Amino acid sequence: MSDPTTITNRAARAGRVLYGGLKRRGSIDTRTLAVFRMIVAVLIVGDVLSRSRNFHFYYTDDGAVTASMASDGLNVFAYTSDPTIIAALFVVHALVALQLLVGYKTRVAMVISFVFVISLDQHNPLVTSYADVLFRLLLFWALFLPLGERWSIDAVHRDREARTSVFSIATLGALFQMIAMYVINGYHKSGEELWTGGEATPLIMGLDDTTFLLGETMRQFPELLQLGGLTWYYMLLYGWLLFFLTGRLRLVFAGMFVVAHASFAVTVRIGAFPYVAMAGLLLFAQGEFWRDLDRLARLVGVPVDRLHAAAGRVGAVALVFPRHIPTAGGELWTRRAVYTGVYGVAAFLVVALALLAVGTGAGVVPADEGPKEQVEDVAYDTMIYQPEWSIFAPIPRTTDRYHVFAAQTTTGERIDVYNDREFTFERPGKELQQQYGTYRERFYMNSVRRAGDTGSASLALAEHLCETWEGEDGEELTHVNMYYASEDVTLETIDSPEDRDRSTQVIYRHGCGDHEPTVINPPSLVE
Repeated sequence: MSDPTTITNRAARAGRVLYGGLKRRGSIDTRTLAVFRMIVAVLIVGDVLSRSRNFHFYYTDDGAVTASMASDGLNVFAYTSDPTIIAALFVVHALVALQLLVGYKTRVAMVISFVFVISLDQHNPLVTSYADVLFRLLLFWALFLPLGERWSIDAVHRDREARTSVFSIATLGALFQMIAMYVINGYHKSGEELWTGGEATPLIMGLDDTTFLLGETMRQFPELLQLGGLTWYYMLLYGWLLFFLTGRLRLVFAGMFVVAHASFAVTVRIGAFPYVAMAGLLLFAQGEFWRDLDRLARLVGVPVDRLHAAAGRVGAVALVFPRHIPTAGGELWTRRAVYTGVYGVAAFLVVALALLAVGTGAGVVPADEGPKEQVEDVAYDTMIYQPEWSIFAPIPRTTDRYHVFAAQTTTGERIDVYNDREFTFERPGKELQQQYGTYRERFYMNSVRRAGDTGSASLALAEHLCETWEGEDGEELTHVNMYYASEDVTLETIDSPEDRDRSTQVIYRHGCGDHEPTVINPPSLVE
């Protein structure tokens, strides 16, 4: 029988081995974190610019999504309805993202960016998608990561050498966030024959309201799509290997996911999701990736040493930025106040979340809620809850859709105000995705469709059309009927929409002003 000391030593040795393996797999290279920081900043700026295209329609009370339709929770936009102030907050959001890009006061910039990202999604939940959910969750873990450790102004200001890699609960959380999304989505798909048999991907590529760019070309190769779909399905199921594999094997497996997401970006119009996912996958790139990249660059003749020297000269520019908050000089009062305000916002967020999480002393959380309910409330208020990750699962969508908004004018004319044409239920074109000015419009129209005749989204949109539409001769609308048409996509009709079974469903009927709702028939039926 082994003595207690031997057992203790063996347990300690096993613990060290397990911890070493966990640390080796859960560490993130600080160069990877630096690039991740830059990508996050670029995604934020791109998102702000994209949302700005429909600013008045989606984010002010002059549009179809008013402040009353915002979600409850953390939302800096909830304190004003002035379009000018909201626009100014958009600008601040983008400027803070640029601060994050260069890595100046990185932690503060990350906290403020996180608050703005949440606020935008809370302010208009009708246009959000899984891309926004994944982005929020990755940003949450990024709050606790040293994103400014390398290639940043903060790194130049720092007096110590940068760490090569970091390991913490936050690094594990960020990595497992990606793994959880993949594995859970694969689990949802595992019970559906369309996925296990490989037919799902060709059918999805037949959706004209979602596919674009190379999507139509890829339809010509259904067997290749089936193979790709099956490969993707098994990659999802075995997504946990992203953590357990190390070295070049991990790089190869993560690279397969990157290639898959890159293919989505040029075939399926799902917004920022491929780019957000690729940013998350970057976190799996450890030291081997950077060493191999350096060797490859030298092999193809890239002047690596000269680039490093140039980067050092550029780094000298960072010295222009103040390292600490100024403490002397009356003329610096404004700058000091700005710094104080920024740190104050960060501190306020942390304290507010702590109060929400620990109790009811501030009267924020109902006293009859237990710890589980309080944690859930905080998660929903800050939008860091885990969704079902049922992307195209368990049953992939095999129904194409387009919208027809029948309207009658004061002159008796019947038109389709959504597609700007005479009222008809015929397809508005072959590429249905062109119905939507931006990818967020498709998600918005899904919200309108789900709202039906009882939700606020459809009512608000109908009233907005009544109030803003005006004909060439000054005529106005008297009635609006909102419909969506569905086409069943089969393997035989992937590229021939004219052969599909089609049906039409009403979303909502509305009477403008004092008019009562009524059914508007197409001109062909009236005649």
